[in-house]
Amino acid sequence: MRTWEDFKKDIKKINNDIKDDIEEMEILAHIISAIIERRNEMGISQRELANICGLPHSSVARIESCAVKPKVETLIKIMKPLGLTLVAKTI
Repeated sequence: MRTWEDFKKDIKKINNDIKDDIEEMEILAHIISAIIERRNEMGISQRELANICGLPHSSVARIESCAVKPKVETLIKIMKPLGLTLVAKTI
C-alpha cells in the first residue's frame, strides 16, 4: 500500500512547481503546529492569543486552520508572546 510520503515523493519528481508548493505547505504546517501546541500548553484560547497579539480572533483562527497563508510579520507577532521564534536552516 502506498503511503502519503510515497505519493509526495513521486509527485515531487514529476513537477517542480508542485514540489515547491508541497514543501512550502509542509514548512507552514510545522510552524502552525508549533503555535497551536504551545498555545495549548500555555492554556490560552485563540481569542486570548489574538488579544495579546493585537490581532482579530478571526485572523488567528484562519491561520491555525491553514485557511490563509500568513505573512512572516504576522507569524512573528503571534509567536513572540508564545516564546517561539522562527529559525532559518538549510533543508
